[in-house]
Amino acid sequence: MAAVRVGVVPMGRSLLYCLIGALVTTGVVGLFLAMFGVNRVFLWILIGAVPGILVGAALFVRDVVELTEPAIYVRTPFRSATVPWDRVVAGRFTLDQHGRWALALDLNGGTSDELVLLSIPPVVRPVAGAYDMRKREQVTEIREMLRAKRIPITVLPEIASALNQHWQIAPPTAR
Repeated sequence: MAAVRVGVVPMGRSLLYCLIGALVTTGVVGLFLAMFGVNRVFLWILIGAVPGILVGAALFVRDVVELTEPAIYVRTPFRSATVPWDRVVAGRFTLDQHGRWALALDLNGGTSDELVLLSIPPVVRPVAGAYDMRKREQVTEIREMLRAKRIPITVLPEIASALNQHWQIAPPTAR
């Protein structure tokens, strides 16, 4: 089974990544201003924006949860952790505190008791674009991985019915 890449970047880390990108942009702009003067300040801003955006994008790309056959890898740009599958008790698809649907794994032992894999807005229509298609694929891949690992998953009835109606993802069956 192939690795499944998912993950939710919390708001605090998102702000940190954006701040780091802005600092890189500011540093490059300041360097060019010091070297060449203020005559072409808009050009220096454009030149500085390129590495700032690249650094910010690289930080977001590195922040991922990867479900693989041997274990679950939780990676951020600054640290990495491995969660063995035997720590996973169950999966659940519920509402989070922001009114979005969250697909999370319940863990036993360790420092955290849950691992959020996916957070999507409520599904109210069929797949309408690339974002919806990618989220649908991720939900399907996660469910297949959990099914292969024999991990039970709980889905709220309204979420199960919307996924079935709009994205043609059948509700989980009892084993």
